[in-house]
Amino acid sequence: MGEAMAGHLLAAGHSLTVHNRTRSREEALAGRGAARAASPREAAEGAELVFVCVSDTPDVEHVVLGDGGAIDGLASGAVLVDCSTIAPSMSRLVAERLAERGAGAVDAPVSGGSEGAQRGTLTAFVGGNEEHVAKARPALEAFCGRLTHLGGPGAGQVAKAVNQIMIAGTYACLGEGLALAEREGLPLEALVEALSGGAARSWVLENRSANVIAGSYPLGFKTGLHLKDLRIALDQAAAGGLDLAVTRLVAEEEQSLVEAGLGDEDVSNIARVARGEVRPAR
Repeated sequence: MGEAMAGHLLAAGHSLTVHNRTRSREEALAGRGAARAASPREAAEGAELVFVCVSDTPDVEHVVLGDGGAIDGLASGAVLVDCSTIAPSMSRLVAERLAERGAGAVDAPVSGGSEGAQRGTLTAFVGGNEEHVAKARPALEAFCGRLTHLGGPGAGQVAKAVNQIMIAGTYACLGEGLALAEREGLPLEALVEALSGGAARSWVLENRSANVIAGSYPLGFKTGLHLKDLRIALDQAAAGGLDLAVTRLVAEEEQSLVEAGLGDEDVSNIARVARGEVRPAR
């Protein structure tokens, strides 16, 4: 997703320097005119905006706050925009540490999958101080169709946790519903068309039902990463005294898929559990 997002920044006319811990992944963007940096620190030097898109909370800590991290290259007045999905507590820590340097931080986790990144139609859940969000907004609009500022640092991550909770149940119910329909001999493509005209209509139904029907789960969004997101959501809920029973159940099913070696498939593969191909330990 990060490569596609960066490509939209280039297409919008922004001067871009890129760094990836897997250095070969920089090559396609360099071929389109991006400069290459040897470290996050070097990438941040002289930049007005620094975008981060990595997999998990420890990754953000490493590339932003760690040795050779972006924090050491950021100038006063610069803004770091983190599009990763991580723990809200880390977003708040990053904002605090950058404020000590006179720099700003915006957490802007995105939703819309690899398709949304390619099309430039992602939804961003945005947290941060108003002045920092205002500075980041024009660049975010290069690859986002919708941006919603929801509060101070960490608010975007909390909103993304809510998003992941809600789609978790949708993915699981898509798998269960089509498993029942298949068992009863209904024509699945025609059923999806009918469902899309009623109250069951959803992005998941329209964009991932074909995976379930085919029994093939290309990316998409990795099951292992969605499980990581649900764990963040469950930890956040537990800290506030909430017990999210449905989310816990879906996380257990996704854990069984990861343990079966299927964590790199698209998260719609939770249909494998409904079909009895993988059985969660409960």
